[in-house]
Amino acid sequence: MTGRVFIVLLLGIVASAALTQWLAVGERTRAIERYRDFHALERAEQLITTADVLPAASRPTYLRVAGRGTVKLERTDLAMAKALPPTDFSTILQQRVGPTITLGPLAERPLECDQPRTSRDFFAPSQWRGTCETMTVQLTDGEIMKLSVLPPRSPPPAQHSEWLAMLPFLLSIAGLAYLVTRMTVRPLRTLAQAAKDLGNDINHPPVVLSGAAEIRQASAAFNAMQARIRQHIQQRTEMLAAITHDLQTPLTRMRLRLEKVRDEELQQRLIDDLSAMQQMVKEGLDLARSMDSSETMQALDLDALLDSVCSDATDVGQSVELRGRAAMALMGRPLAIRRCLMNLIDNAVKYGHYAHVSVERLVGAARIRIRDGGPGIDQDQMARVFEPFYRVESSRSRASGGTGLGLTIARNIAEQHGGSVVLANHAEGGLEVTLVVPEYYAGR
Repeated sequence: MTGRVFIVLLLGIVASAALTQWLAVGERTRAIERYRDFHALERAEQLITTADVLPAASRPTYLRVAGRGTVKLERTDLAMAKALPPTDFSTILQQRVGPTITLGPLAERPLECDQPRTSRDFFAPSQWRGTCETMTVQLTDGEIMKLSVLPPRSPPPAQHSEWLAMLPFLLSIAGLAYLVTRMTVRPLRTLAQAAKDLGNDINHPPVVLSGAAEIRQASAAFNAMQARIRQHIQQRTEMLAAITHDLQTPLTRMRLRLEKVRDEELQQRLIDDLSAMQQMVKEGLDLARSMDSSETMQALDLDALLDSVCSDATDVGQSVELRGRAAMALMGRPLAIRRCLMNLIDNAVKYGHYAHVSVERLVGAARIRIRDGGPGIDQDQMARVFEPFYRVESSRSRASGGTGLGLTIARNIAEQHGGSVVLANHAEGGLEVTLVVPEYYAGR
């Protein structure tokens, strides 16, 4: 976003400066043209009136000396022009020289009028747009001459490029755009980082209220939202904990009373149902705890954590094999990460008889794959197995036990740590669970 804001702001300022420069150059050019037309009018009047009062014998010498500029008066063999309408320049000039001298615009246009002009200004026009024409002049004694009004001479070439002259201006604009961009984007970065920290730790310190009034208002609203979310999670966890605690007593009494049932088959069924209820209550509390982020975040050695979890599973008789090394650190909550890995391994062993765990390091993350030897899951049920209390109606269902919360808890914990859990049926059979967790970089 910083780059886009910087580019848009820089282009906007440059476009505004270019438009201003174009308007300024246009106005300056028009002023020069008006001044040049006035000067040409004064010069033409001077040439004509002086030539009119001079004797005919002296006129060639005068015209040779005075006709070196861009307004030239010279003798001609042309007849007096009559048919063409007067131009603005000829009309004003006629009023100045008086009725004794007659002016007649010519149809021919001097070649200099259409020649391109060199300019030091990038926005200046390439051709002269002021007065550029010829006309016949009949003096008082009847002699006919030709008056040519030509464009002014081009300015001398510049000693340096126009772009080099604009370079300090462009650099100052770029610096200004960069400073404004940083001032604009910095509060957004702060809020984005706060949102990221909130996802990792609900008890993260609130955002410091600073900056403009709008930014302080947004930060205050963010802090209020964080407080409400933390309160809702705490209330829900306390409610589930209270329900679990209160249910333990009647469930225990029911178990004691079931011992008095004489029908052994009925007694065993009731005890199994009661055990399932107790397991559901326990895992319901685990689900609530998986969404609670009150545990302190700390840097963890992923390889050591995996080795510990797999060793514990092997010690209790589960068939678990670990391969590969990540050689990276993970920022997380130790108990929550252990619960996530244990749930995934327990599911693999429970429904697929064994768990082959492999870990590899990616760019900025680690990928943990847990494959079992079960029948797999239908593709249309891959997403639903993450729903609370949902169990696949196959061999991975009630016959194997469980409440349908293991994957839900594992996914909640992974997402709290910026990771993800994905299921896929392996090409050689069995279900493969892929857990991706981000790498921890010190100082970030």
